[in-house]
Amino acid sequence: MAKRNPKVAIVSDISLQRLALAHAVKGQGYDLVLNSSPERLDDRLFKSVEPDVWIVDLQNEDDELLDRILDLGVPVLFGLDAAPAQGTRQYPRWERRVFIKLYDVVGHPVIQENLEPLEKQAVAPVAPREIYVPQELMTYKSQRLEFVCVLAASLGGPAAVKEFLDFIPSGLPVAFVLAQHIDARMQESLTRVLVRHNHMPCHIAHDGDKLKSGQLLIAPVETEIDFSADGQVISRIIKWDGPYSPSIDQVLANVGRRFGKKSIAIIFSGMGSDGSISGPQMVEAGGSVWAQDEKTCACPSQPDAMRATGCVSFSGTPFDLANRLVIHISRNLSAHTA
Repeated sequence: MAKRNPKVAIVSDISLQRLALAHAVKGQGYDLVLNSSPERLDDRLFKSVEPDVWIVDLQNEDDELLDRILDLGVPVLFGLDAAPAQGTRQYPRWERRVFIKLYDVVGHPVIQENLEPLEKQAVAPVAPREIYVPQELMTYKSQRLEFVCVLAASLGGPAAVKEFLDFIPSGLPVAFVLAQHIDARMQESLTRVLVRHNHMPCHIAHDGDKLKSGQLLIAPVETEIDFSADGQVISRIIKWDGPYSPSIDQVLANVGRRFGKKSIAIIFSGMGSDGSISGPQMVEAGGSVWAQDEKTCACPSQPDAMRATGCVSFSGTPFDLANRLVIHISRNLSAHTA
């Protein structure tokens, strides 16, 4: 029997707080069954919803309403902080705190990633146009790790990431790290479907592996990884910080801190806002953050959340993002190798 997605009801007498809570709940993938002010919550509406958790945020106490909700025997979340303005650095942290509270009570939202269509794809989609690679980039050879590109994705991400990788020309001096929210049991399948029609060597990262140009390492679900200055994978033997695994925020933080201006992050389709805390920090360290455009995302919450931080310098289709990567490397390689 398929697991049911948790249902959330919101009651607040603060209109801006209701809007922010609704955005956080839906953006993380939960089913929002009610978002109401106390005065609009009549008997019919109250009896028609059967949430798994109530979020109650009231400036003016309403003992009668609270008693009715508590008598239902359903978990209730109180005392949430007022939401900061979207686009501020405080907002992703507030949204994460809301998610952790929900997760502690009702668990993860049901994210059903389906790799079967990608596994059945007989041939790669025909590219609408080829990516131009400058001659100096085609002939460039180096043993150094020149660029590290994090591909961050959640729901709908595998198809977008695969399309992006199918467009990547061979021989680019960039190592890839994928942080994909996915069930651990599906990771091995992911290593196969992502590179089925391209040249990219790919495997799940283990302690002692090294980042290498033209290769893709997938961050493991079970344990956090970090990187040494020369690109060696360091397994922390601890769980990822945060409710999702792997933690996109932690991967971005580790890569941005270690590789600075050599680091790039591309945010693909996904639910929630994982990555929005560390994205601006990567830019401050000299790196770049790009995102998949909304119209081509199966679920745009994650790239939209990153755009809201103001740190995204480019948005586009998977093809556009692959093309942008080639241009970026071509323009910046001389500065990195000087």
